[in-house]
Amino acid sequence: MLNPDIKKLIDKQEINRYALVTGVAKRARQIASDAEDKDMILQDKPISMALQELIDDKYYIILPQ
Repeated sequence: MLNPDIKKLIDKQEINRYALVTGVAKRARQIASDAEDKDMILQDKPISMALQELIDDKYYIILPQ
């Protein structure tokens, strides 16, 4: 289970907590949907995978203007 420092993620992404939660949840749904479409069995939970991708800078959360 990941326990990243939320403050560091928020500062690194320059977003607020709400945007962090919704952005990671949206990516987790995409991961789960892609795995279901490809009949893949995930070893980790989609939320953990999405959070790890965010930590590794594989995607960024952009706030609407």
